[in-house]
Amino acid sequence: MDIIKEACVEGYNEAIQAKKMGADRIELCSSLNEDGLTPDRKIITSVLKAMTIPVKVMIRPRRGNFIYGQKEISQMESDISFCKQQGIKEVVLGCLDNRKRVDLVTLNRLAKISDPMKITFHKAIDHTHNIFVEMERLVKCKVVTSVLTSGQSRFVLNNKILLLKILKHSKGKLNIILAGGISEKNFDNVHQVFNWNEYHGRKIVGNLGNAK
Repeated sequence: MDIIKEACVEGYNEAIQAKKMGADRIELCSSLNEDGLTPDRKIITSVLKAMTIPVKVMIRPRRGNFIYGQKEISQMESDISFCKQQGIKEVVLGCLDNRKRVDLVTLNRLAKISDPMKITFHKAIDHTHNIFVEMERLVKCKVVTSVLTSGQSRFVLNNKILLLKILKHSKGKLNIILAGGISEKNFDNVHQVFNWNEYHGRKIVGNLGNAK
């Protein structure tokens, strides 16, 4: 089994550092203290030029919930268009409605702009009322390639029964990326439990920058 370690990074220096430390893929963000926002466009360009491994870009216009107004959606469309023009192959985003369900209208709107880039639906999925129902809705809409989830917990092993059900339920339908407190130190223990092939973390290849 080929295991992919996706490092969540903030800025150019961390991206370079993560690659040197063995990351297989980068998720580029800003403001990780706010769980990640859209990075500056100059940083997107510089990171992409420096990388020989895949780079995914976070598309999230503000902190807080994942219910977006028209102005925010337009900003997301603009950021997605920029990423596509730069040659980014995949973006990371998520949008919910007032009922804490996946906002399929907004998702499809953003997908039209992003095509042919791939889409990872981020941990907004963990804020839904019924994660299994919402994943089925993502399957049916056919615009999402991967889903990032911690099983509605801060740490993957805290809700491992739910996550194992999610992995079984989604097999062959959606690509699941496990996230939530996964680090270089606990990776082997996490992998022993899930025996999965894609993992995501701020410290997945070690401490980066100011991540202590």
